[in-house]
Amino acid sequence: MASLLIKNIRDMVTCDDQDSVFHGVDLLIEDNVIRRIGPNLDVEADETIDATHMLCYPGLINTHHHLYQQFSRNLAKVQNMELFDWLITLYEIWKNLDQEVIRYSSLTGMGELMKNGCTTCFDHHYVFPADTGDLLGAQIAAAQELGIRMACSRGSMDLSKKDGGLPPDSVVQTVDEIMRDSARCIEMYHDASFGSMHTVALAPCSPFSVTADLLRESAVLARQYGVRLHTHLCETKDEENFMLQREGIRPLEYMERLGWTGDDVWYAHGIHFNDEELRVLQKTGTGVAHCPISNMKLSSGIARIPEMLRMGIRVGLAVDGSASQDGSNLLEEIRVCFLLHRLNSSKAAPTGYDILKMATRGSASLLGRTDIGSLEVGKCADLFMVDSRRLELVGACYDPMSVFGTVGLRGAVDYTIVNGKVTVKHGHLVNVDEDRIACEANRVCDAYLNK
Repeated sequence: MASLLIKNIRDMVTCDDQDSVFHGVDLLIEDNVIRRIGPNLDVEADETIDATHMLCYPGLINTHHHLYQQFSRNLAKVQNMELFDWLITLYEIWKNLDQEVIRYSSLTGMGELMKNGCTTCFDHHYVFPADTGDLLGAQIAAAQELGIRMACSRGSMDLSKKDGGLPPDSVVQTVDEIMRDSARCIEMYHDASFGSMHTVALAPCSPFSVTADLLRESAVLARQYGVRLHTHLCETKDEENFMLQREGIRPLEYMERLGWTGDDVWYAHGIHFNDEELRVLQKTGTGVAHCPISNMKLSSGIARIPEMLRMGIRVGLAVDGSASQDGSNLLEEIRVCFLLHRLNSSKAAPTGYDILKMATRGSASLLGRTDIGSLEVGKCADLFMVDSRRLELVGACYDPMSVFGTVGLRGAVDYTIVNGKVTVKHGHLVNVDEDRIACEANRVCDAYLNK
């Protein structure tokens, strides 16, 4: 029975139902699960960490990413584009994806997330060029190498340029091909058990790159297998106008008619919902992954997060793809989210602690997980710790619940622990050679962009 004892934690922010914060406590992990929390635990453990000066938090959970975009970020030609032009331009790069690109973009993207306190990553992968092998398998292998939990998706597109969509013909598939491979991926990679390290969702890309048949069939298949559904929705006014012209109705009504609402569904962005649509989300339990930095960079708008939270709509936090966030840092997302909504909503804005809970409990809810998202006895041991003595945190730790929203963090966290195992120590990844991975990733990236 493997065990880890974390001693003398200065401040432990649990994000539990009572919003408990403990001071000067120990935390005992056995067999990947939190077994005891309390002062001066008199136990022996295989490994002990002295956390006398540490701030301790539940592991952050990222609910929307496109890891393959790690190799197409900060490209000068797209920096001032909005979503549709941005997508059309970048698809000409993305159509050259292969397993090596997926492996190294996943290693670097998830590695960056882990160094910033993230313990679970959902990736929305929907670009499947022909004859490129098992791309989801490559992602899961990278996650296992790093030691991070991964929720992956069998995304899809079946509406190319010639049919009125945005992507090129080479990255779309037929509905039958997508359904066959979706079933294969679920059967091969989805693990619904307690403490699962990898799950699968079905995630057609967006209403403007897929057909109604694909959305309808995906919903049926997902519910047959008991997996979740995810897509982009209400990200831009261009999308809204596209759907009004093509279907004569707004995007959410279109999705609702196809079976795409419910507590097993969550949407990325959700910026342009109107009042009635917010009530639909509330009534059906449909969730939203909030991506503030990406929404700002692409000039997409500001999601109505304060209202969603007041209405009890399920909201999680996400970094979105590395080509629109330009990084994989959920701690940065917390601070930007706090500042954005303070600017836009003043006193009605969520607090720094509210946003921390979005990135932990809220995100866990979107992924359908009750075993992660808070620090409680009986839950999986996913957490991160930061040394309060850092120069950048002098005078900032009197409110440890909100510090990442108000002050933020410069540099990597001190420890990230996933499933009871240390995966980041003193700011460095434990399970891989960072320098070697970075060198290889740059080589692969150069070759990919030069195709």
